[in-house]
Amino acid sequence: MRGCARYLVCCLLLLSTLWPAQPVRARHAMVVSREGHATDAGVAILRAGGNAVDAAVAVGFALAVTHPQAGNIGGGGFMLIRFSDGRTTFLDFRERAPLAAAADMYLDATGKPTESSQFGYRASGVPGSVSGFELAHRRYGSLKWPRLLAPAIRLAREGFPVSYDLARSLRSSTALARDAESRRVFQRDGRFYEAGEVMRQPELAAALARIASVGSRDFYTGETARLLVKAQREHGGLITRDDLAGYQAVERTPLVGTYKSYRLITAPPPSSGGVGLLEMLGVLDGSGYEREGAGSAASIHFVAETMRRFYADRARYLGDPDFTHVPVAGLISERYTAGLRRLIDPERATPSDQVAAGRPEGNESDQTTHYSIVDANGNAVAVTYTLNGSYGSGVTVPGAGFLLNNEMDDFTVAPGVPNMFGLVQGEVNRIAPRKRPLSSMTPTIVLREGKFYSVLGSPGGSRIITTVLQVFLDMADFSMGLQDAVNWPRFHHQWKPDVLRMETGFSPDTIKLLRARGHEVETVGSIGEVSAIAREGEWLAGAADPRTAGKASGY
Repeated sequence: MRGCARYLVCCLLLLSTLWPAQPVRARHAMVVSREGHATDAGVAILRAGGNAVDAAVAVGFALAVTHPQAGNIGGGGFMLIRFSDGRTTFLDFRERAPLAAAADMYLDATGKPTESSQFGYRASGVPGSVSGFELAHRRYGSLKWPRLLAPAIRLAREGFPVSYDLARSLRSSTALARDAESRRVFQRDGRFYEAGEVMRQPELAAALARIASVGSRDFYTGETARLLVKAQREHGGLITRDDLAGYQAVERTPLVGTYKSYRLITAPPPSSGGVGLLEMLGVLDGSGYEREGAGSAASIHFVAETMRRFYADRARYLGDPDFTHVPVAGLISERYTAGLRRLIDPERATPSDQVAAGRPEGNESDQTTHYSIVDANGNAVAVTYTLNGSYGSGVTVPGAGFLLNNEMDDFTVAPGVPNMFGLVQGEVNRIAPRKRPLSSMTPTIVLREGKFYSVLGSPGGSRIITTVLQVFLDMADFSMGLQDAVNWPRFHHQWKPDVLRMETGFSPDTIKLLRARGHEVETVGSIGEVSAIAREGEWLAGAADPRTAGKASGY
């Protein structure tokens, strides 16, 4: 039966090359997100005269209501903006470690990691989303702040019908089941939501209304801050009023790189995503890997070997640039990436134990969510934000109705020990007060011959970077349309563990050839969830990922 299913998927992929999958198209503006109500909120803001930044703020707050697995006001993330006049900027509202954090805080008496970095009140970093959205609006928005929160407040207060996927996710979440308030709010103490039932969140609606009224002051020094700190204090958490009052989102310069006729604008550290994307593209550029075609064993092998080498570098060099030297220029330089390219054997996999971080020159979750927006003036925004694990730490703030992140697990809890995504990380990402943990989020905007071409990103923990890489390559090197590129099966290698993970849908013969090259292949259900927009002449094409219940909509 399993073989028949794989054969059917292969047949469907063949048919997709004959009848390409169609994205949603609109002439003026487009929003693509993980959840339909949030997409609609963004489109409504655009129709009301808001710009892409306004819509991004509205979508972000709406997802905090309708996509609690990852949408949040209790987490953090990044916003990448390219304005129609060519200016670019990057807003970093990544969580920070509390002042009381310490490098060994999640180790037991024997030096082994405990699960307290993943579950409960001690797992949370200081949230950044509210600060980040306010910074974006204050500097680049156009509509009034309360207008942007109105859709989220309405969805929380009046409710929305629970989807089949959300009902199933709420019922099965062991993270939520660990916390009494989360069980009450999201699992109704065992009276689980059924698909089609209306979910109302009055405490969250009240918190959002306060934020709409007085801005981020409520979250960081006001009533919501009081509720959060009280809960932390009563449950052994570390976040204090000083932590909240001291939090600030920051504006950084995006990373920029080229690949053939394309120019990519992407995330700088403390994300490893942009560095990884540009380093891997540098290795692939000029390699000729694409000559064997999309889905071939030869092309997959070469890209997987490229991935393997970046993740070795990630473990060694990447961290918060405010705390450590990150050799960005060296890692993405032509000289360095050409050297990595020469190390790849096109016929045989290199065991990860034989791959170490390189020597660059120069001085320099799985539950996340991404959304992409282009407005009628040509401004483009890519936002990736997260609670880290599904439903974050599993903790809901009593009286405020929102979940807290478990972002502390993105730090190096113990060097050489994998985190919840299996990533092995190094000393540069060790925990320190006010430090931001290393991220894999990769919001990216692509130009072609100097003009806007696409905006894309994905959730998926360590798989985010390779997901964005492959969707871009499918369009740039294999001439796929946007929706086909998003739909195409994906693979992932992250150095350690030494496993090539592949979605169902690749030919059994391809997998056999990869194993013959020395790869240990593991089949997985899905990798990433892309929300993307591309320019097609006078039209905008929006592609939601069929792996999710996402929605693209525009006008």
